[in-house]
Amino acid sequence: MKFICDRSILSKEIGIAQEIISSKNAISILSNVYLEASNNTLLIKATDIKVNFETRLPVTVLEEGSTTVFCDKFMGILNSIPEGEIEFEQTENKIVIKPSFKKIKFQLKSITADKFPEFPAAGTAESFNIPIKDLKDMITQTVFAVSDDETRYFMNGVFFERQENDLVMVATDGRRLAFIKKQITSPVPDFNGIIIPPKILNLVVKRAGDEGMATIRVTEKNIFITFGAYQLSSVLIEGQFPNYRRVIPESQSHSFTINRQEMLDALKRVSILVEQKSRRVYLNVNPGMLSVVSEESEIGGAKEDIPCQYAGDEVSIALNYRYIEEPFKVMNEESVSIFFTEPNRAITIKPVPEKDFFHIVMPMQHD
Repeated sequence: MKFICDRSILSKEIGIAQEIISSKNAISILSNVYLEASNNTLLIKATDIKVNFETRLPVTVLEEGSTTVFCDKFMGILNSIPEGEIEFEQTENKIVIKPSFKKIKFQLKSITADKFPEFPAAGTAESFNIPIKDLKDMITQTVFAVSDDETRYFMNGVFFERQENDLVMVATDGRRLAFIKKQITSPVPDFNGIIIPPKILNLVVKRAGDEGMATIRVTEKNIFITFGAYQLSSVLIEGQFPNYRRVIPESQSHSFTINRQEMLDALKRVSILVEQKSRRVYLNVNPGMLSVVSEESEIGGAKEDIPCQYAGDEVSIALNYRYIEEPFKVMNEESVSIFFTEPNRAITIKPVPEKDFFHIVMPMQHD
């Protein structure tokens, strides 16, 4: 195998491969990236067994062939070389890498391509399209709320289902819930709700542009997401996702509205003195004023007042500050409303004006 290609184009793709490959692996074929050169195209594949990635890019192929090399060192080599063309040549059990204008040459041991695992196929699963921008929105509004408690593995992913004319994503860790729905613009086959691991979703957000469509296929065990030149697939999480509809309050009689950025800034400052184990802050709401207060501790305390629109009685709600900060960070509206019934019942965070998503947070006990 021998090919020539542009360093910066290749290093971007090898960077994605490196994100996929599990750093926990002992050095083995799974630490390697698969390269196959033919028809002036380079096929690149990487996997951690659960998440699979492949893409193609144009290169000048001088001799067809395929191999696999240790991805981490390959990435290091590419990052060390200035811009320009690089020549790759596979001989026996190594690959030789030469920048066109430098007097250096690198040799990397390789493992033959036939040892690389086969990727699952989507088979006859019907595909459907969703605007990439919508898909990224859906992921951004939910993926941070996934549980990392491995004993409740069915909450370790984002639930995705079709609901009549909408596609819905939901994530929860039992203390909070993130919900978003997007109207279906093109036909979507009926599929049972699935639980998608965050790794593939984070890759989509990081690597997809905002233009064009993503194509999704769902099989019993896997999800396949294609956009641009990228094909990603992931094993689904098995298990029964909790009945999230039960958690969504039907009506909440009170609400106050604040500036999103002012709230984020206040949380950032007050959280300096928040007890890091409980992360508890108090939102003390009065007509016209919201006080964000940390618990008094041996170290000290903090309190910041920000203006709010509110016309009810004084209320104090105790919350994990990260559970407010994270939804506020992924929203981009100027104003946000917080709906509540009483201090110990769930609050709902919604943008102003209301949109297709909301966040629910369970309060903490007052100390």
